[in-house]
Amino acid sequence: MLHTFVSYVDDKPGVLTRVASLFRRLNINIMSLTVGHSERAGFSRMTIVCDASSEAGHRIRASLFKLENVVDVDDIAGAPSVTRELVLIKVAATPRNRSQIFELVEVFRARIVDLAPESLMIEMTGVESKIEGLIQVLNEGEERVLEICRSGKMTMRRGHHTSSVLKALGANGGEVSEEEEEPAETLEEAAAGEPE
Repeated sequence: MLHTFVSYVDDKPGVLTRVASLFRRLNINIMSLTVGHSERAGFSRMTIVCDASSEAGHRIRASLFKLENVVDVDDIAGAPSVTRELVLIKVAATPRNRSQIFELVEVFRARIVDLAPESLMIEMTGVESKIEGLIQVLNEGEERVLEICRSGKMTMRRGHHTSSVLKALGANGGEVSEEEEEPAETLEEAAAGEPE
């Protein structure tokens, strides 16, 4: 089964190497890896997608928690979530097929971000199946795909807010219930070096 791990890590050199080495030691292939700044200063948000059994998923999560500089890990496989991926596709274009590519881009709700005499670049954000569909249609036609660059999956729980998000929204006058506050407390305690 597919596991999606969302991990908050210290924004320091070497953290990505430690995480990748863990998956290598466990002999599990990372299918998608996305890293970027998070809503908290000094922390990066890492989204890791891999294919492993449910038992292996528990082991991966526990092993990630033990790594230095990893302060929070959440396995959101099966949880209600929103997942998106960004892709840039460079396609060979001639005056004869350019209008067909423009029509195809409109159907898939993508957009042209670069136009050159012999090629054009398509940008699209969406779920993996939609991206795969566009690539498949491009390969079936006379358009020739020259280059593909994909960002990897970006995933966020649907309707699952931490206390910092609720405070920003002004919910309950800044007061949140214990259930809602728990994920943020875990992150703060880990960042301060306190036990969970």
